[in-house]
Formats: sequence, C-alpha cells, structure tokens
Amino acid sequence: MTEAANKAVYLVDAYSDPVIVRVQGRACFANSASLRDFMAQMMAQGRKQFVMDFAGCASMDSTFLGVLAGAALEVRRQNPPGSLVLCRVARRNLELLRNLGLHRLLTVDAGDFPMEFAQAAAPLGDAGVPAPVERARLILEAHENLVAADPANQDKFQDVLAFLRNRLERNSHGPFAAENP
Repeated sequence: MTEAANKAVYLVDAYSDPVIVRVQGRACFANSASLRDFMAQMMAQGRKQFVMDFAGCASMDSTFLGVLAGAALEVRRQNPPGSLVLCRVARRNLELLRNLGLHRLLTVDAGDFPMEFAQAAAPLGDAGVPAPVERARLILEAHENLVAADPANQDKFQDVLAFLRNRLERNSHGPFAAENP
C-alpha cells in the first residue's frame, strides 16, 4: 500500500465550541497517533465537546475506531461528561461503527448535520511514522479501547490483542522486531 493511500488529513478548529475535526481520506493505524494526541491535548485543556465530520472519510480501520472509542470513553469520564458527535458518516463507515458497538458510546448522525465545517481548515501536524514499539502500543491501546467500549469485541480482537501483548512483552526482554505488528 502506498504512503498516499494511508494518508488521512485531519483538519481542525481547536478554537470553536465544540472543537471540530474533519476527517479526509483513509483513517487508519498509520495516521491515528496525531488524532489521539490532539484529542488528549484538547481534553487536557478542559475541552469536552467535539464534533467530527466524516463527509470526506474514505474508510476506517479498527485502530482508528479504537482511537475514537478511547476518546469517547475519556470524554464520558469528564465531570460533567462531554460529548463526541460523529456526523455525515457514510453507510459503510456507519456499519463499522455499529458492528463494534461504538454507536452506543458516542452520538452518530448519518444525515446532513446542521453545522458549518469550513472553519476546520488547520491540518493536524503529522506525527510521522511511529517506531515499531510505539505503533504496536497504539494498536494495542486502540483495540483495548474497542473491548472496553463493547465487551463483545473481545472475541473479534482476541488474536490481535494476544499477538501485540506478546510482541510488547518480548520487547521488554530484547529488541523489537522491525516487522509490522
């Protein structure tokens, strides 16, 4: 797969209320770290309301969905709880959200959401390609978030979880293999 195929651009407006994130392109493990870091930074600043526009999202993988689940879980832990709304979600992406139970964790609006998104034009900085250990940790954390979001996901991802935990455990006793996790 080419680098361009993995390239998602997250366009944000960190100053609006709610915080706006537009997802453009393919949202996957290769580009989810910057979104995870941005969401954590916003919440550390006390921001609790988020709207994500998926009109330009071509596809999503389970790591990206796990990053969303982690953000939704954290938003719900805030006192008072915040909100994470996904809007203009295409049918296939909506199926993915429902299959993993995320529609019960965050608000999904698959119609025409009555909001202007043009002001979300600042691209998130590219976190770059994480080192193999950091990539494995991101993927593991994302899949653990999916299980926390819906315990039925344990069966779906038990092999991935076991594999990544094993790789990370081996890393604590020696160099991490350079292969993709």
